[in-house]
Amino acid sequence: MAKKKIEKPRREVTKRQLSRWQQQKKRQRIIFGVGIVIISVVLVVVGVGWYINEYRPLHQTVIRVNDTEFDMNYYIERLKLYGAGQGIFYLYNVVDDVETIIEQSELIGQAAMKLGISVSDSEVDEELKRRDLPLSEEYRDAIRDEVLVKKLGDEYFEHHVPVFAEQRHIMAMFLDSDGRALEVRARLEAGEDFAELAGELSLESFTQTEKGDLGWRPEDVLTVLLDTSIPSEYAFGSEVGVLSQPLHDEAKIRSGGYWLIKVSEWKEELEEAHVHVMLLGSEEEAQQVKSSLEAGEDFTALAKELSRHEDAEENGGDLGWVSPGLMIPAFDEFVFDSEVEPGEVSEPIKEERVAIQGGYWLVKVLDEDDNREIEEDDRSLLKFEALNDWISALWDDPDNEVTSYLDDEMKRWAADRAYEEL
Repeated sequence: MAKKKIEKPRREVTKRQLSRWQQQKKRQRIIFGVGIVIISVVLVVVGVGWYINEYRPLHQTVIRVNDTEFDMNYYIERLKLYGAGQGIFYLYNVVDDVETIIEQSELIGQAAMKLGISVSDSEVDEELKRRDLPLSEEYRDAIRDEVLVKKLGDEYFEHHVPVFAEQRHIMAMFLDSDGRALEVRARLEAGEDFAELAGELSLESFTQTEKGDLGWRPEDVLTVLLDTSIPSEYAFGSEVGVLSQPLHDEAKIRSGGYWLIKVSEWKEELEEAHVHVMLLGSEEEAQQVKSSLEAGEDFTALAKELSRHEDAEENGGDLGWVSPGLMIPAFDEFVFDSEVEPGEVSEPIKEERVAIQGGYWLVKVLDEDDNREIEEDDRSLLKFEALNDWISALWDDPDNEVTSYLDDEMKRWAADRAYEEL
């Protein structure tokens, strides 16, 4: 016979106990809820900080070219591309250049598209593989820009540059003064060799390297090669065989100048000298100024008026105290010569390392041809110049809207970040 199951008596929960349990559960829910809120707040704070400090700066638009936008992350990646292997100060120096590269590349791409010229992804891939470069976006864009410019030259500007043109075969050299040019001209008229004198005396690099013989050139090419129109204007307006008079070119930059030096006092125990200097454009000018000084004119006043040295206008040529080795050897030879008297002015001392503006051309036309085929290198130069003019016109076109939101602080931040990631 089965035993009868004895039921335990039910435990009655008092109202007091029920109230306590309910309060405990309520407290637990509150504690749990507070914990969730705290965790949520922490996550929100972290998320907001990440958003403010990382996401938003990298994804904000910093450059707009018409309807195309570029964000900060893209700008930083291009900085990394052009600053690879360089230090932070190099990156600081190229932030403006990279900004311009992005803007100009997009202007070119948009304008080329209107001409029906573009670069396909497969062309970019092929070039990247050929150079063994990464397939990242910034490398792709840089290669695309390069290939596009070449295409523009080959497919568009090729048809805008003539194959034949009027040309002249000329000799030219550049000298520092009218007196020097007249002296050399007299030597040429007396039968001395133009090439030999140009190689020895010309102060313009191209004419010195080529020993004055510039070969057959169209007028535009001569202007570009010499960075001045004065020789080419003479050549295309002159008769064959006629040697020019000195042609003044006040804007052309050349190498070489002449120092005049005056030592006020010495500190022999420290090997220091208090020096005043002025830098003149030619030996002829330096001799004239030296004569004026010997006649009693004031060194400081003449330095402020005539010196080509950058600080002369402000300090009258006062270099302060100098030690041996700071300037060229000929400078030291005078300054630290024990026989030099205080206040004595040096003879003109030639300085090759400085750039001086202005001089005089001598030009002679050897031959002329009204319709001669242009050399391929010269045509390439003309295409490059045509491309530059076309790009300048894009910048000047009022229909093109180029906007940069980058300020100096943002550029510096971008450079710092690019450097950290390199």
